[in-house]
Amino acid sequence: MTLPHGPRRARIAFSDIAAKQLETITSEAELHALDRALVVLSVAPDIGDAIPGDTVGPRLRQYTDELEAVRILYFVTALRTVVVVAYIEV
Repeated sequence: MTLPHGPRRARIAFSDIAAKQLETITSEAELHALDRALVVLSVAPDIGDAIPGDTVGPRLRQYTDELEAVRILYFVTALRTVVVVAYIEV
């Protein structure tokens, strides 16, 4: 018996700036916090809030994981890819 598939997860991609930020992360705690937030975004890409003033699509969004104290700026493409623009510790 096969189990039904859940909704397809969004693909995660990084802008050049965000990729450079990731290169500087060295602590295990920071990697865990980022990984947790990215899993949330891959399951529910529209969970974040739209950033006011950005009206040209795709709209820039922000997701804050208060448990892990991180904020991610991102946008979602028409093909449901989450493009991370920046990762910020709060």
